[in-house]
Amino acid sequence: MSAILVTGGAGYIGSHACKALERAGYTPICYDNLQRGHSWAVNWGPLEQGDILDRRRLDEVLRRYRPDAVMHFAAYAYVEESVHHPEKYNKNNVEGSFTVLEAMRAYGINKFIFSSSCAVYGIPQEDLLREDHPIAPINPYGAGKSTVEKKLSEYSKQYDFQYVSLRYFNAAGADPDGDIGESHNPETHLVPLVLDTALGKQESINIYGNDYDTPDGTCIRDYIHVCDLADGHIRGLQYIETEKQSNIVNLGSGRGYSVKEIIETAREVTNMEINEKVAGRRPGDPPKLVADIDYAKKILDWEPQHSQIDNIIETAWHWHIKNRE
Repeated sequence: MSAILVTGGAGYIGSHACKALERAGYTPICYDNLQRGHSWAVNWGPLEQGDILDRRRLDEVLRRYRPDAVMHFAAYAYVEESVHHPEKYNKNNVEGSFTVLEAMRAYGINKFIFSSSCAVYGIPQEDLLREDHPIAPINPYGAGKSTVEKKLSEYSKQYDFQYVSLRYFNAAGADPDGDIGESHNPETHLVPLVLDTALGKQESINIYGNDYDTPDGTCIRDYIHVCDLADGHIRGLQYIETEKQSNIVNLGSGRGYSVKEIIETAREVTNMEINEKVAGRRPGDPPKLVADIDYAKKILDWEPQHSQIDNIIETAWHWHIKNRE
C-alpha cells in the first residue's frame, strides 16, 4: 500500500480524509501537533506527533515512512483570528507550508494535495465562483492560502512536482458511521453552533445581519459534506498519479443555503426548538458565496454525493448527540 503523509490528519477534514484514504487502499500517516486536532480522531493509520515548522521532526517521519505523496491540511483556520493575529497565520500557514515543501524536495516526494479555500477569491464578482475568478483575499487567512498556491505554481514549473489545490467552500456534516465529526474549540461554524443551541449548550444562535440583498436577508453559503471533501482529495491524488499534472479545483455543493434555511432545516431534523437572535453584520461578510463545480466534475470525475443540506445536518446531529452531550 502507498503511504500518504497527512499533515493535520487529526483535525476535522484531515481525519475524514484519512478514513477515505484507508478505504481507497492507501496507508495514511497522520502528522499533527495535536494543538487543534484530536488523537481520538486518528484510527486509520499511525499518528506521528510533530509540528510542520519542525524540519528535523518532519525529516524523521519522511525517512521512516517514505510516503508517495503529501496531503496538507495543517493550518489555523479562523478568519477572525487571522485578522487579529496575522503574524501567527503567516508563521504557521505560510512558513509551515514552505517547510513541508522543502522537506518533500529533500526526500524526492513530488505529489502534493493542498487544502486551500474559497477565501482566496475575496468579495465575489459573480453569482457562482469559478476557478478563474480574480484572486483578491480580504483577510490574512485567505491571503496565506493564495501565497502558498503561488509557491506551488513556482514549484511545478521549476521541479518535477505536481499538485492539486482544492478550494473548499463550507465544510459541514460528519462521518455517517459516527466515528468522527466536527469538534473545534472555540467553535465558530454555523452548523455545529446551531446544533449546540438545539442541545441547550447556548441560549440562541446569532444571525449576523438580516438585511443583505438575498431572498430572506441572511447570508448565503455553499455547504459541502466533509465526506464529499474527503472523496475530492482521493480523486485529486489519483488525478496526479494518472495525469501527472497540476491543477486548481473548487470543491463545493454548487448550491447555496441562507443562514435562516440552515436553522429551519436543523429544527426539522432535530425536532427541537432553536432560538435565534439577530446581531450586527460582521465586517467583510459577502452576501453570497457559492461554488461553480463544473471543473471538478470534469477534471476529477467528482460529484458531491452527501451534500444535500438535510443529510449534512442529520449526520452532524447524530455526531452531536453521541459526542457533545
